[in-house]
Amino acid sequence: MSVPGSFSLRWPMALLLALAAASAPAQDAWPSRPVRMIVPSSPGGGTDTYARMLASHLTETLKQQFMVENRPGASGSIGAEAVAKAAPDGYTFLVSANPALVINPALFRKLPYDADRDFTPVARGVISPLVYCVHASVPVRTLAELIALGKREPGKLSYGSAGAGSSTNLGVRMLEEATGAKFLHVPYKGLGQAYQDLLSGQISFMLSDFVVAMPHIRSGKIIALAATDRTSLLPDTPTLADLGFREMSIVHASFMVTAPAGTPGAVVQRLNGEINRFMKIPGVAQKLESHAFFPVFETPEQFALSLQKERQMWAAFIRRAGIAAEQ
Repeated sequence: MSVPGSFSLRWPMALLLALAAASAPAQDAWPSRPVRMIVPSSPGGGTDTYARMLASHLTETLKQQFMVENRPGASGSIGAEAVAKAAPDGYTFLVSANPALVINPALFRKLPYDADRDFTPVARGVISPLVYCVHASVPVRTLAELIALGKREPGKLSYGSAGAGSSTNLGVRMLEEATGAKFLHVPYKGLGQAYQDLLSGQISFMLSDFVVAMPHIRSGKIIALAATDRTSLLPDTPTLADLGFREMSIVHASFMVTAPAGTPGAVVQRLNGEINRFMKIPGVAQKLESHAFFPVFETPEQFALSLQKERQMWAAFIRRAGIAAEQ
């Protein structure tokens, strides 16, 4: 009879198709379990704020828990190493500021990871200007007065940063190189920790993320002297360009998302799309602006190119200024 024969010809093909479907990477189902987003700094800074906003949105839209895990220390290297060594399965990502993947490679002779080889760029995320601000007890009210005091009494004024090699450190180092002023650097594991000492007057000033600085600027506890770029949050505060420091235009915070090298391309593309869509939501866009977070909409490929360019610019400055890491 024809029925058994036709069945015998058809069932192996059906079985093969079923097996192929079962064994193929289920990228369409990603994420199927909780996802870690490692932040290589302490809670309370700009990177952490952006990561938690993003994690909350992704948890809601992708129906899986996106968990922020803070791994501060070593200018972002501890958290970056954890991601570099994680399985490239789409369930561990790095949400970092500039140092981990942009500045550290030029600043430190030895890192526990290769910033270019060990990571896959996912999304640029946001960039944000920084603001020079002093404790209200410090007798300066302009950047020029801060510089003058730093030249008149070298090392008397101390400043905090998110760690040696962070933008909040190198931005002050650039100011020193340009003016001849000298300040005492006090590195922390993140701006959240640094602010405890700034608000108590234990350190004199900082180059800070806006998201951390603004509540204290509004309260009058700290005074804004200059911003690295124009923002509506401080429309009357001069920028570095206004004050003649155009060469310091590379000083800003950048909160980016990367993955371990080898992470499936489909996952990278999907997360890139979700992040870019998140930043276009009207309510989200307004909230980002309120933190001085400026979205950058790049594909993973575009982000990879801009990451290389930014790395080259910082490396050129570090070589030119002869800056070595403070370890």
